[in-house]
Amino acid sequence: MTLAAQLYTIRDHTQTLEDFTTSMVKIRDIGFTAVQVSKIGDIADEDVKRICDDNNLTICNTHIDYEPLIDDLDAVIEQHKLWGTRHVAIGSMPNEFRTSKEGYLRFAEIANGIGEKLADADLTFSYHNHSFEFMRFDGMTGLDILYNETDPHFVQAEIDTYWIQHGGGDPIAWIDRMVDRMPVVHLKDLVMMPSDDPWKPVHTMAEVGEGNLNWQGILDACKRANVEFYAVEQDICPGDPFESLAISYKNLVELGMK
Repeated sequence: MTLAAQLYTIRDHTQTLEDFTTSMVKIRDIGFTAVQVSKIGDIADEDVKRICDDNNLTICNTHIDYEPLIDDLDAVIEQHKLWGTRHVAIGSMPNEFRTSKEGYLRFAEIANGIGEKLADADLTFSYHNHSFEFMRFDGMTGLDILYNETDPHFVQAEIDTYWIQHGGGDPIAWIDRMVDRMPVVHLKDLVMMPSDDPWKPVHTMAEVGEGNLNWQGILDACKRANVEFYAVEQDICPGDPFESLAISYKNLVELGMK
């Protein structure tokens, strides 16, 4: 039950070597023992590894853009071997695949190929969902199509609790579907906020435990699914993103996580 900080949350503070160094100290001081590398600046892989090691932070997984996975997979593998990181994830599918059943089928075929090559290198490949995957095609959601049409050995899940709820899905049910198919989960809360129209409140992201999701149920489902790393992510924070990560960490510890 390892808690990780998804570095996309603090992306504005990881764009230079100096900022990355300072930020990893802050992440360590909050209490995290692992990080997910995502959207950092042009920092040498060796420096990323050294700074994380200096702060006793495991690089548990990554978000890699589509293009390197297609055009330079050998370099992706080399990077992850250097970092001691087994889990590779893609943050989303390109726009061209999103609007039709045929698009999802094409992406599933491509993802199977990427995942098979990564498996040959003893790495895993996971897909991170948003809510657009809940559009329906012939009675099935895009996310259903994606996981039905991919080999669990080659394409795994990185379920994002906020986006599942945002799309009208049930985070607990989706996690339960991914038993032994989800090494990393994304923990993110959803809260309703007032707007100019009292009949139309808006939803936004919140620190874990500060919104409306059923966290005890979600964490119990993650245990059943044999999740290895629990990555806290908050794309939009009300203020200092480090403070938001600290609130999520504190709330998760109070829920029994360490």
